[in-house]
Amino acid sequence: MTWLRRSLAAIVGAVALTVVPGALAKEGDVLVRGTCTGPSSAKLKLSPENGRIEVEFEVDQNRVGQRWRVVLRQNGTVVRRLVRATRGPSGSFEARIVVRNRPGADRFVATATRPGERCRANGRF
Repeated sequence: MTWLRRSLAAIVGAVALTVVPGALAKEGDVLVRGTCTGPSSAKLKLSPENGRIEVEFEVDQNRVGQRWRVVLRQNGTVVRRLVRATRGPSGSFEARIVVRNRPGADRFVATATRPGERCRANGRF
């Protein structure tokens, strides 16, 4: 019986993780979970914004005051270089820009680096 309970709990947890992010997005938004080489987590959100594209890249490190170098690319071209620091209470930062919506599908790559760690997320809009 214990094996059955554990299996059921794992399935319910996996479904909750899959459904919740979609519930937080507006229609037309693209949400992508990024990868990090350390314990941090990253996500990229692409949204329509008055005929343009809003790009939001968030890194959560759970540690306040850490500086990150951020590079945002659209179709392989650097559109912004930023420096961000994690802030309280969650120890995260967000880089937000609005860019021109180019003809066809736009591919975005967001990268954040700090000594000893790199986070990256990419998506199409």
